[in-house]
Amino acid sequence: MPVEILNQQAFPVPRAWLRKKLEEALVALGIPEKEATFILLDDEQITAYNTEYLGRPYPTNVISFSQREGPFAGIQPQVLGDVLLSIETARREAEEYGLPFRHYLLALALHGLLHLLGHEHERGRYAAWLMVRKELDLLTKLLGPRGRKTINFVRRREYMPAKLAVNVDHVATVREARKVDYPDPVHAAVLAELGGAHGIVVHLREDRRHIQDRDVRLLREVVQTKLILEMAATEEMIKIAKEIRPDQVTLVPERRQEITTEGGLKVRGRTAKVREVVEDLKEAGLKVSIFIDPDPAQLKAAAKTGADIVELHTGNYAEAKGAEERELELVRLEEAARVARDLGFEVHAGHGLHYGNISPVAAIPEIEEFSIGHAIVARAIMVGMKDAVREMLCLIERAR
Repeated sequence: MPVEILNQQAFPVPRAWLRKKLEEALVALGIPEKEATFILLDDEQITAYNTEYLGRPYPTNVISFSQREGPFAGIQPQVLGDVLLSIETARREAEEYGLPFRHYLLALALHGLLHLLGHEHERGRYAAWLMVRKELDLLTKLLGPRGRKTINFVRRREYMPAKLAVNVDHVATVREARKVDYPDPVHAAVLAELGGAHGIVVHLREDRRHIQDRDVRLLREVVQTKLILEMAATEEMIKIAKEIRPDQVTLVPERRQEITTEGGLKVRGRTAKVREVVEDLKEAGLKVSIFIDPDPAQLKAAAKTGADIVELHTGNYAEAKGAEERELELVRLEEAARVARDLGFEVHAGHGLHYGNISPVAAIPEIEEFSIGHAIVARAIMVGMKDAVREMLCLIERAR
């Protein structure tokens, strides 16, 4: 039997249907003689495998162990390897995404099967694209019109990794600590782009505590990707934005006493005022984002302002104490990202994200871009800006 399914968890699963579809997949791939084992687990069981073999102490929906690699490669050439599936995670995700469970389970199993065959989305954007094309082809053949919803979901979800915009504010923080002309955030921005950054972020604060007007003007001339200007919705900053013409303006709350931005912009209750600012900036030809808490009520208010983008404030997730609180905040972010996408926003996220906590958030499919600064600048002190950016991009791409 080319496909073996071992069920090691309690929830009922359409095993016969799944086996039949996976055997059809082997035929469609031109390898009907190959063999693969699919092991159905719960979250606790798959977490144990993630922790032991991949250094990830949390559950994922699928893990593949290929027989084509390692010390036993080639001993049984007809055996592809093992695919581990968390039915608990698959059920939860299918419900969250509004997909038929069996169709989503098949999509995960096919994703794992393609890993056994050597497809690897972590090798770069083109490899990810090729893998998704193969997944879509198989799902279309195996599910037909009935699988349209799942097929469209897969088409939206993978496909290119989320983007990374690097905030260079804290390079300027180091400079301003001594009131000298180095290190230069403009230099840091160039290196960040060479490391693969998709954009450069600066927050020109009213008190000019780090980024200065000179920095923003030079960055507008130098940045080759896109320049994002974070700013308070004040007359002074609106005037500067119109003069500098960044590729994107992100409206953020600002208090002089705060160490860093403490939360999202409160839109609910002052929608008309925010809409006035958004319209003013958009009339000047600027793309506008609102930095906002992951709160559906705030997002619905933001939808009335005409903003193009919302950047979800991830601070509560980043500062959560303990696994339970962190999981609750992650669920809030997932829900908010879905609400934001349904409202028509392009969805970004940022604040407090670092190398140890980015992966779960980066796996949220609706989030298209992450804004990260302090962690990358801190890492850059040790390894250099280009490598610090590359390391963060690698984590983001793996999570997708």
